[in-house]
Amino acid sequence: MQFSLSFFSATGDSTSSEKYKLLLDAARYADQAGFSAVWIPERHFHPFGGLYPNPAVLGAALATTTSRVGIRAGSVVLPLQHVARVAEEWSVVDNLSGGRVEISFASGWQRNDFVLAPENYERRKSMLEGAVDEVRRLWRGESVPFGEEKVQTFPRPLQAELPIWMTSAGTPATAELAGRMGAGLLTHLVGQTYGELAELVRRYRVASMDATGQPGRVALMLHTFLGRDRERARATAKPPLKRYLRSAANLRASMPARQIPEQHLTEEDWDIMLEHAAGRYMSGALIGDPAGCAAVVEQAAQAGVDEISCLIDFVESYEEVMTGLPLLAELAKLAA
Repeated sequence: MQFSLSFFSATGDSTSSEKYKLLLDAARYADQAGFSAVWIPERHFHPFGGLYPNPAVLGAALATTTSRVGIRAGSVVLPLQHVARVAEEWSVVDNLSGGRVEISFASGWQRNDFVLAPENYERRKSMLEGAVDEVRRLWRGESVPFGEEKVQTFPRPLQAELPIWMTSAGTPATAELAGRMGAGLLTHLVGQTYGELAELVRRYRVASMDATGQPGRVALMLHTFLGRDRERARATAKPPLKRYLRSAANLRASMPARQIPEQHLTEEDWDIMLEHAAGRYMSGALIGDPAGCAAVVEQAAQAGVDEISCLIDFVESYEEVMTGLPLLAELAKLAA
């Protein structure tokens, strides 16, 4: 099992001058500790994830402060972008990093994000495969037609072929598309059980083997916070996890009272639902002590997961998150 770090902070409205300190310092630690990659998301117009409107910009920053860890977009929402700009920007990062770029692509889901490309919202899923193919062709140095013009993009990247992933929230069609395209699969447990995840991975691998003869790669994002004392770590993680879940735009879709209009919920209602959601998340996440979390790693491995993408920035305390990273490295050695 490989381990990587993932970011999706719910503090996009922070006015701190050090809002990217955790990202930069944790990435440097991951680089030194032998973690496989750092994932940077794309999110717009909301505090939830709002620190990360352009993963290529932050990827460029990481490229100059690390030397070996993979720099991955998790994800580029491709229907919001012009494919030529994606190829150009990430080729710059590939050059700055010495050829460490990988990109996970997603179709997007939030309507307000599509003020950047309103004409693409309704067709965002159907256009994804063709747009990914255009990015890959531009990356290889091919000339691709856009309207009446046919262009190549520069600078040339260091990697001859762009390593790609597809992001799936548990939709089998997306997982199968990833397999057919020879892409890795990036997924999470929001709305999925480990049993459902195992079936998603199975369908992905069947598609990948049929198309490429290779089983592909599966990365699972899990909320992660480790401490020496299991109960103290869980008690520390639960309040920020509840705040994080409330900030998530898709929170109510994964909760029992999702049919209740939000304006009719009292604070007591919210707390009851958040307790339920946080308890469910924590039962399958890497929250606790290294020995206890080893069972979760084994559960992920049995579902067919190759890599755990550890979402660490839901806990707002820089000191507590950084203190837990050596314990995550310890867990990685236990799982090796």
